[in-house]
Amino acid sequence: MIRRFGKGLGRLFGAAFFVVALYLLGAAVGGLIPGRSADVPAGDDVEIALLYGPIHVDFLLPATAQTREALQFARTGGVQVEDAGVGYFIVGWGARDFYTTTPQWADLSARATLRAITGDASVLRVDVVQPNIAFDQLPRLSLSADQYAALLAEIAATATPDAIGVEAEGHRATSGFVEARGRFHILRTCNTWVGRVLRGAGVPMGAWTPTPYAVRLSLWRAGVR
Repeated sequence: MIRRFGKGLGRLFGAAFFVVALYLLGAAVGGLIPGRSADVPAGDDVEIALLYGPIHVDFLLPATAQTREALQFARTGGVQVEDAGVGYFIVGWGARDFYTTTPQWADLSARATLRAITGDASVLRVDVVQPNIAFDQLPRLSLSADQYAALLAEIAATATPDAIGVEAEGHRATSGFVEARGRFHILRTCNTWVGRVLRGAGVPMGAWTPTPYAVRLSLWRAGVR
């Protein structure tokens, strides 16, 4: 009886390992296969940065008048969009439950993780950063004025029309969350959103970028940086 249970448990872990390995391999392939990018002329008028975490990628955008105008929706989440002391905005998309209830890894819950895997509503997070950060030491992308306008339009279009603010505890006091379009799940992650937004801005990204390294592979393949 115990031997049968052990064999069954071993098969279960083996199957789980196979699924995870297949997912990670698919992410690498998806990052290397070119997706369909918008036809927007490239240039170097604006520099943005990408903030890579273990499982999540954010945009870091300069706090220009154009950026502030595009991020007006974040005011409903309590973000001080018009604050003259802001140097950059951090912008990301993610699963509502996971994103709003997990400011630190210690706060991770099985419920939020399961909902993120199987499907949850989504939110946009916007935070502010002071001007004196070491921007030149971050992974950066150069965009033309048209590309940057397209990127901002893609981000703004992700917010719901009424841009309802979402409460969250434990996060930085300067950050805010608003309801967003689209459902989050294991095949449609925060990083696939980053890839989609960049493709919409004419950046040659991979067809499927569910992980941070898939985003990196996409940009490496395209020779963007």
